[in-house]
Order: sequence, then C-alpha cells, then structure tokens
Amino acid sequence: MSFTPEFLDELRARVPVSGVVGRKVKLIKRGREFSGLCPFHNEKSPSFTVNDDKGFYHCFGCGAHGDVITFVTETEGLSFPESVERLADQAGLQVPKASKEEAEKSKKRASLYDVMEDVARWFEEQLASSEGKEAREYINRRGLRAETVNRFRLGLAPMQRGLLRKTMNARGIDDQQLVDVGVIKQNEDSGSSDGSKRDEFWEYFNHRLMFPITDRRGRIIAFGGRALGDSKAKYLNSPETILFHKGRILYNLAYARQAAHDMGEVIVTEGYMDVIALSQAGFPAAVAPLGTAVTEDQIQELWRMVSEPTLCLDGDTAGIRAAYRVVDRALPIVQPGKSLKFVTLPEGEDPDSIIQTQGSATMREFLSQARPLSEMLWRKTVEGVDIETPERRAALKAELRKQIGVIVDKDLKFEYQKDMFRRFDALTGASNNQGSGNSGGGQNPRGGYQQNAYQGYNQPYNKQNYKSQNRTPWGVGRGGARGKGKDSFNPDPRIPRASVSPRLLARRQEQLLLATLVNHPGVLTKHLEDLATLRLPSQDFNVVLQDLVDAIVRDPDLDREALKCQLCDKGYSRLLDELLSPAVLDHGKFARPATDSTAAEHGVTHIAAMFREKQAEQDKGVQSREFAANMDETGLTQLEAHKQLRQEVSGVAIDLDSYDPDAYEDSQ
Repeated sequence: MSFTPEFLDELRARVPVSGVVGRKVKLIKRGREFSGLCPFHNEKSPSFTVNDDKGFYHCFGCGAHGDVITFVTETEGLSFPESVERLADQAGLQVPKASKEEAEKSKKRASLYDVMEDVARWFEEQLASSEGKEAREYINRRGLRAETVNRFRLGLAPMQRGLLRKTMNARGIDDQQLVDVGVIKQNEDSGSSDGSKRDEFWEYFNHRLMFPITDRRGRIIAFGGRALGDSKAKYLNSPETILFHKGRILYNLAYARQAAHDMGEVIVTEGYMDVIALSQAGFPAAVAPLGTAVTEDQIQELWRMVSEPTLCLDGDTAGIRAAYRVVDRALPIVQPGKSLKFVTLPEGEDPDSIIQTQGSATMREFLSQARPLSEMLWRKTVEGVDIETPERRAALKAELRKQIGVIVDKDLKFEYQKDMFRRFDALTGASNNQGSGNSGGGQNPRGGYQQNAYQGYNQPYNKQNYKSQNRTPWGVGRGGARGKGKDSFNPDPRIPRASVSPRLLARRQEQLLLATLVNHPGVLTKHLEDLATLRLPSQDFNVVLQDLVDAIVRDPDLDREALKCQLCDKGYSRLLDELLSPAVLDHGKFARPATDSTAAEHGVTHIAAMFREKQAEQDKGVQSREFAANMDETGLTQLEAHKQLRQEVSGVAIDLDSYDPDAYEDSQ
C-alpha cells in the first residue's frame, strides 16, 4: 500500500510525537522538548529527546531517530502501512484508498508545485521590471525594506492580459496546468451576447501586488493579490485547487513555525501586510487566515506551534465579531493546556498602523495585555445584556451554561463553570458566603470552590469555616457533625492527639508523604516534576524523596514491590518498616496500599502544598530581615516575590500548625 506525501504530512502534523512516545516512555518536559530514558537501549540517565515542533525523536546515546510513524513501527513490530493506519485511526483521518487514480493525482500534484514556483518567479520578475514601478512605489509607502520584499517573495501580476499565459506556455507549461493551480480561468462560453468572440482564457490576477502563499513545508500553493487600481475586491485569493484549501492553511505558516519554536509565541492577525509589518518589526512568528474567519483546522495548526497563540484583531466592530466567531469555533475543541489569547487594538488601528506610527515597543505592550479565551467568552455572552429582572438574569445564566456545554473535556468544563459563574455573581451582586463579604471566588484546600445558589464558587476556605462547618479538606460540606453520617470523621482512638509534639507532627507529615509514594508509585510518576523540586523540612527525608524520584526516572513502570526492593538495596529497610507501620498509616488512610489512587494523589498534593507554604513563610521571614537590614531595592523585590508566592500557595494549603490527623482520612 502506498500513501501520498500530502496524507503522510497531514498525519504527522495531527499526531504529536510526544503523545505516542509518552505511552511507552516516561517523558519530562524540558523547555520546549521532552526527555526520558531511551526505549531502544538500556540507560540509567535520560538521553532520549522528543521535539513536537520538529516532529521527531532522537537518542544521543544510541542514535535512534525518527518521526511518529517510525516510532510505532519500531516499538510495536508493525509494518509501515499498519503503523500509518493505526495512527490515522487515532487522528480521525481516513486512509485514502490506493488506486491508479490516486497515484495519478499525486503525480499531478507534484508537477503543479513546480508550476507554482515558475509563476511566482515570473511575478517577482514583473515587480522588478519597468511595469512594476507603481507596485514598488506602493511598497515604499508601506515602509517595506528590500530584504523584506525578497523574504516574502512579493511580485506583480501586470495589467497586460494574456502575458502570463503566453510566457508560461513558452516555458512548457500548458493551459490546463495553469487552470489547475488557479492562475488562469477558462470561459465556459467563448461567445458574447453581441456576437463578438471572447478569449478562451483569462488571468485570475490582474494589476495586483502578489503575495505567495506556502504550505507548512514552504512550497507555494496559492497567491493573494492586493489591487493597485480601482477594484471591487481590494484583496483576492487564489480559488480552491488540488493544492490549496484556504480553511486549512495560514499565511506565513512555514516561516512562523520555526520562529514560534524559538520565541514561544504566535501572533494571528487579519491580513498579509500586518504579517509582513510584524515580521519586519521583530515579530517573525506572525500568521494570518486567508480571507475567512479562523477555522477549527487553523486553530489546531496554531496549537501545533504553541499552546496559547495570540489573536491580534483590528479594533473595529468587524474585528470584535471576528474574535467572537473564533471563540465559538475554539470552545468545542479547546483542551487542557491548549487555549487562545486575544488582543483588541484601538478602533481604527491594526498591527501595521501601530508599528508605523508608534513603533514595535508599543506593539509589544499591546501583546503583553492579551486576555484569555474565558474573558472573551464572558464579554461575548454578556455584551448588551440587560440583567435588571430575575428572568433576564436567569436567561443570561442559561446562555452561559449553553456556551460552556460545548466544551468536551470534563475538567476544563468544570473550570469554565467556576470562572463564568463567579463572574456572574460579581455582576449581579449575588453572594452566599454567610457574611464573609467575598463574592470573588475563593478556593478550598483542594483547589475547588464552594457552590452558591447560582452555581457560582465564592466561599473561601479558612480555619474558622473549617471548624464551624466540620468540612473535610477533600470536599465541601461532606461530614456534618463530627462522628455522624457516612462521610464524617472517624478518629482512631489509639492516637492521642494531645501527646503529638509539633516536631513529631511535622515528621509524621513527611512520613505520610513518603509512605504514600512508596505504596502508590503511579502518583509519584504523575507528579514527578513537582516532587523533584519539593524541599522537605528533614534532610534525611529529603534524601529519601530524591532517591524515590531517581528510581522512577530510571524505570517509570516500577510497581510497589519493585520500588521497595530498590529502597532496600539502598539501605532503607529499617526506614521502610517505620514508614509503613500502623503508627504512620493510621494518620491517613490515603497512604495505605489498598486505598484508591485518587485519594492517595489528593493526600500527596495536599501535604506537598503545606510544605511549600511553610518554606515560603520561612523564606519570607529571611527576606524580611534582610530588607530591614539593608532597605535596598533588591530586598524589596524579593520580599514582594515571596508575598506573591504566599498568596498563590495559600489557596491550596491549610496552616501547618492547624494539622489534624483525621483531616487526612480518606472519606470515600
């Protein structure tokens, strides 16, 4: 079975290498790449790298190298066609049937790339000729430098009709090929109503500045043309052809891909000149749709470059409407870690005009103020809405639910619900926080929000609420009175709370964390990066934690017993007996082997958050003393940084001094 190059390119673009490799190799993100232990040879330290932007994996140890198809072929013992079919099924692509017609079509397509290259060169020649004076003057007025013109291969479709066809025919390119690539059109009727004879063919582009459009590999597949004289259509794109499908491609995609990898950003704007102006001003990762609103395919293409591309839209009514259309198209396909940001420029401005009149620094300032997709959704939904009556408020709430309902990922949908209804409460003045005075949406220790009458989330967790309402740290109002009900606390009478000293209490928490990781290696694997940077109060336990992390890095598939064996080999036998003893495990069911992994994960993240909070408090104290002693700008900056860290951590961790052993009981 044979596959066309175009199909294989599309398959590679749709299936990230890290997603497939990550099923067999524990990958850790390092900047814009992933690393792990090579699956093709035994190694103790990672030398295996995966790069989604470039679409390949490489091992610096054994030299293994390939793309996503190669990886499946090499690791699963499949043939090339079998690997392609499996990946196509995962990507939702239909494998084209092998046929003589398909082979001919592929051969034809290959020859048409050469045709487009010849036409592009001819357009460049016309721009440089005497016929191109008007176009060159326009280019100079727009402030484009010669190297920019060459970089984007701008050209001219002259006013003289028939010249393109005549020249290409002389070069061995026939009329049908020119029709196939969309640069000439064929009249269906060669006669006119007055009996005169029409030309059989006519040029699609006439008297226009030409912008070549390439695919992701840099091959020219279409053109855009900007009218130099009077024309009903200021901009005109090539028609759909065997090479060009305007809803799938972005202008400047091939060059922006590398720039996006280097700079970590992509700017989406509305037109060719905006892209070129941005690139010339130091923003090379700029792209534009081709005369239509951004499509789902184009959004997916943007996500292959960066996780959160920035849409920079003109500051007029049409620009805002375009942003709202993008919101509608993005929500059904948005996913954790993949979203959009929006910049709305002042009315009457676009990126080109901002750069020309105010400079690239001002443009960068606008980009730094980009707002998230959630905010644009809120603005779109509430714009012009009257909320003066209960019925209208209920209608707004229903519309918010409808908008959020199209999100597929359950966790992401839940987060959007929290965000939208928190905004709703703030807008309507609703509050159900029992006198706390906070309608802004506080977090409970699990990172969630308590739910008010509007399905909003606005009651913050604090020690007083916890004591008065008998809430568990894992949920909202589960328990009721202590000792009563299905989900209430059930303290173990063998553990006398009053006899636990603060120092022993802190070590118990460290022991619980390590015991949970030993009994639930999957939790350690899932939170490997966070745990690798965690600092425990006790140095001896810190060493154990790092040894646990190293063991999983070497072998991500270690089970509980194998992990224990490795610890014993390192001389931790006595420590293991201590960690896994009833004296420790009675403080938290989540640490026990039989406990559900979700509860174990909650326990680990909660204890880790408490230790991070404690460390932040200690660091803050050190910085406060240093600032008091020196009173310099550096000390103030560090102090403010620790203050911010404290604010970030406090939403997910309770006060270490308020530790209650039963707070760690699994309430399932």
